[in-house]
Amino acid sequence: MFVLLLVLIGALFAFGFLHPIWWVAAALLVYGVTHYGRDRGGGRSRSDGSDLQDYRDYRERRDRQDRWDRRYSRQNRARWRREDRRDHEHRS
Repeated sequence: MFVLLLVLIGALFAFGFLHPIWWVAAALLVYGVTHYGRDRGGGRSRSDGSDLQDYRDYRERRDRQDRWDRRYSRQNRARWRREDRRDHEHRS
């Protein structure tokens, strides 16, 4: 995808020698790609720390999920073993 954008920008720049409006289109495309584009990958002009906030949100969700898994796996382990034993006894 990035290669296609580079080719498009190059083509618009080349067409600018025929008519200068193409240079404006190429400049707008470059501005759009660097300022708004590639939401997760991050453009170069993004200095608002949103990538850091995304990682913090991810880490917080991951930690919550880990705590949930540990809590309920310990809490229900004995019940699961009893159910497994009953199932095993019924099959035998």
